[in-house]
Amino acid sequence: MRGRYPHPSGVLLAIFCLMLSGWPASVAAHGGGSSGSQAGIPIPSLTHGEMAVIAPFYGRIISLAESTSDTDETFRRLMNFAQIQHAYCLWGLMPDSVSNEESPFNECSHAYLAAAKAVLLRMRVMKVEKVPVDDLVSDIDATLARNNLALILCKFSGESFNTADLIRPKLAEIALHVKSLAAILSTGLLALAGLWLGARALRPQTQP
Repeated sequence: MRGRYPHPSGVLLAIFCLMLSGWPASVAAHGGGSSGSQAGIPIPSLTHGEMAVIAPFYGRIISLAESTSDTDETFRRLMNFAQIQHAYCLWGLMPDSVSNEESPFNECSHAYLAAAKAVLLRMRVMKVEKVPVDDLVSDIDATLARNNLALILCKFSGESFNTADLIRPKLAEIALHVKSLAAILSTGLLALAGLWLGARALRPQTQP
């Protein structure tokens, strides 16, 4: 007797829903653990202009931090927070997440970029190779001065952060923000289409 299989589109839809529902938990799971105190570390606020300048340097900051072997507890927790927040912000890929304060991803962008700045400043006082750190700080300072962006503010510019408190985009705000919702839905549809085509290609051919 030949078995019956669920319709591929139903299976793919179920998988996609599970992915969405598990997003915050899966991101938090990447945070790892700390062997030291669980009290939060304060992170100074970041102006809107500073955020716009630091965003393109985020990759360089994290790459430099990851190459550092002689670290301390504060550095590791700042780094951990920056990477988790970056993931909660969907890795900075959402439209207007940095430039528009009305984006549901703007506050969490402030958080991960403020943490990245804190990581960079922490490296300046640690026992690490100073030249690449100082060069990166100089590049950021020069960009700030050249574009005169340091004093540009937004509603999140005065908000400080803490490694004990993750900033999560609110689903209700995402649903009301056209560009964010369109980006998520289009990405989801593309993923579903790819999975559906893959399922069709792998489905056993029926014998005549």
